[in-house]
Amino acid sequence: MDILGTLQKLALESGFAAFFMADGWKNLVMIVIALVLLYLGIVKKFEPLLLIGIAFGCLLANLSYFVGQEGGNALYHPELWANFLDQNSEAYHNYGVILTQGGLLDIFYIGVKAGIYPSLIFLGVGAMTDFGPLLSNPKSLLLGAAAQLGVFFAFFGAIALGFTGPQAASIGIIGGADGPTAIFLTTKLAPELLGPIAIAAYSYMALIPMIQPPLMKLFTTDEMRKVKMEQTREVSKTEKIIFPIVVASFVILLLPSTAPLIGCLMLGNLFRETGVTDRLSDTAQNALMNIVTIFLATSVGATMVGGNFLQVKTLYIILLGLVAFSISTIGGLTGGVIMYYASGKKINPLIGSAGVSAVPMAARVSQDVGRRYNKTNFLLMHAMGPNVAGVIGSAIAAGFLLSVFGG
Repeated sequence: MDILGTLQKLALESGFAAFFMADGWKNLVMIVIALVLLYLGIVKKFEPLLLIGIAFGCLLANLSYFVGQEGGNALYHPELWANFLDQNSEAYHNYGVILTQGGLLDIFYIGVKAGIYPSLIFLGVGAMTDFGPLLSNPKSLLLGAAAQLGVFFAFFGAIALGFTGPQAASIGIIGGADGPTAIFLTTKLAPELLGPIAIAAYSYMALIPMIQPPLMKLFTTDEMRKVKMEQTREVSKTEKIIFPIVVASFVILLLPSTAPLIGCLMLGNLFRETGVTDRLSDTAQNALMNIVTIFLATSVGATMVGGNFLQVKTLYIILLGLVAFSISTIGGLTGGVIMYYASGKKINPLIGSAGVSAVPMAARVSQDVGRRYNKTNFLLMHAMGPNVAGVIGSAIAAGFLLSVFGG
């Protein structure tokens, strides 16, 4: 037995040796990035429910990139998905190839690519959302619409930087501050950008308490921030039951491409409000939401292999995402200032910043900033109106972009 030759073969075929071959250094860099993301999720608690799964999926994909099948990956196979998207390939849009030749994370990713996970996340979000504040003050819809400004601002910025229309649309939706919507749209239009877009979307959502307050101070005056709003009217149960049915019908007929997101969002809300489906509502909010989050996070993280992620365009995406999120906040605040004057100074414009779709974090930031300037102020319920309107608004914006660029 050639012991020396056997040891040499084991050394050359190990994952450690792979880091010194071809682009192996890129995977090593991604492992470091994955560890940083784990630190941010665990220690700094930046969107831990998503970020920890994304980081570990990234870690797994890059650890095993050169392990298993030659040129592939035991857990995730980028080349299979490249063929899946190639119209000239026999594997074009063939999930059977993924199921038979793919690894564990490839199979998980089918749920992302097919739009299943984001839709189920919206089912849970709907079951957790109270649309009462929006119904009691329908003008909140305008603030939710104004807060989508960053989506289109970033879209044109991405076009100027050389991204294609579908890629620019996927980058722009980061401004909606809605992770599942960003993932849903990106998998349809620009799946090659899924990793950096998901990281940008969830990172900026986690950083809302840091990003928004300076903008809120910059675009409003002390007098505006001190405004104490009157208590909103009580919304009847009948209104809450009719609302998801009407919204689903109208929005889906207007933009059919929004059906998966809006349909699941409103179904989840209907489970919540009927009073006869408490078990389904509880399952959607807890068990189902948690299970889907695990699959969604790890499969999105798996797309962050070194060769795909470590590119200049990733930095552009991170920068444009920050711009999109900031402009969306500014758009909501601007709408709030307009409503402040139009209402005779009875509306606190701080609630406009909650028009982004980060529920309920953005509403809490409006509440916290308002309390700094008026200790008797309670803006949370007022801010929840624009906040839930932002959820609907981001889904509509995504549906519009998908209708334009989805072919």
